[in-house]
Amino acid sequence: MNKKPIILGIETSCDETAASIVTETEQGIPIVLSNIISSQVDVHKKFGGVVPELAARSHIEKIDWIVQKAIDDSKIQIEEIDAVASTAGPGLVVCLSVGLSFGKSFASIMNIPFISVNHLEGHALSPRLNSKLDYPYLLLLISGGHSQYLSVQEIGNYRRLGTTIDDALGEAFDKTAKLLGVEFPGGPQIEIMADKGDPNKFALPKPIFNKGGCNLSFAGLKTSILKISKNIKEEKDKFDIAASFQKTIEDILYKKTKIAFNEFEKVNRTQKKVFVIAGGVAANKKIRSMLVKLCKEHKYKDIFAPVNFCGDNAAMIALVGLEKFKMKQFNNLDFPAKPRWQLDNEAAYLKGAGVKF
Repeated sequence: MNKKPIILGIETSCDETAASIVTETEQGIPIVLSNIISSQVDVHKKFGGVVPELAARSHIEKIDWIVQKAIDDSKIQIEEIDAVASTAGPGLVVCLSVGLSFGKSFASIMNIPFISVNHLEGHALSPRLNSKLDYPYLLLLISGGHSQYLSVQEIGNYRRLGTTIDDALGEAFDKTAKLLGVEFPGGPQIEIMADKGDPNKFALPKPIFNKGGCNLSFAGLKTSILKISKNIKEEKDKFDIAASFQKTIEDILYKKTKIAFNEFEKVNRTQKKVFVIAGGVAANKKIRSMLVKLCKEHKYKDIFAPVNFCGDNAAMIALVGLEKFKMKQFNNLDFPAKPRWQLDNEAAYLKGAGVKF
């Protein structure tokens, strides 16, 4: 019986220090042997957001221990590891460099292949950790740093259909929470607060709602909440703002996803209608429920990344490494950190208020 590859994954693109060991069954189904994540919430809480230099220092302090724990928890011997996969981008360059350097050193010392991984590709494939996925499929990636609709043709082949021109959705959630006095990271608390408020109390803007295809914009929404939040008089007002924000996001994603469905069908001309949702914001229950309903209306099969793999993690990085290992797609040890690294190399870079549609 041939030995199945065992891959060490390392993720340090932002404020999670993570390591994971992944292999697969005889049938090619991924198996997560360990998945260790160390968050830095306490490090950044008083600053209201991630401080890159502090994040990098924390990665340096923890990465040895995190990788060792991933190996110990996996019950494998270090000599059994066949390759190491590290996130090379996109992300904070000082943070990326920590995991990238560690992965290269590990690969060199152990004399095994090194694989650089695009963080977005990790999210794109993460639902494969608990679901069988056939290509092509439509992906909605919604996280703290990214918001994109992508047509996933196969591993390494992606076509971007839409993206945010300013803030990522997770960033908009966190910034709204901060304006309401919720400690970082406050995004997940917005959904809880929304349950106590009136979603129709405030009419919030929906930027580029009727133009721009399935591109997204959230900066104007955040600015509107900034103005409203200055007149908060009681706790109930905070709940109403949270509820109105949550509903506005659902309305935006409902319409933009319908457009993305049409774009996906034009690109692929396939009867397979599969919609995959990944990234940290995919854990939002109200957004999940709305998207499930939308999929039923349009006869799409909905697949969500497992909740424990929605946020940044190393299992998804190891999974990409596993796929690339089988294709012998290895990288040299001089592969650089790429703070900006698109999955679709042909896609135009969209950012800022000056973008025209």
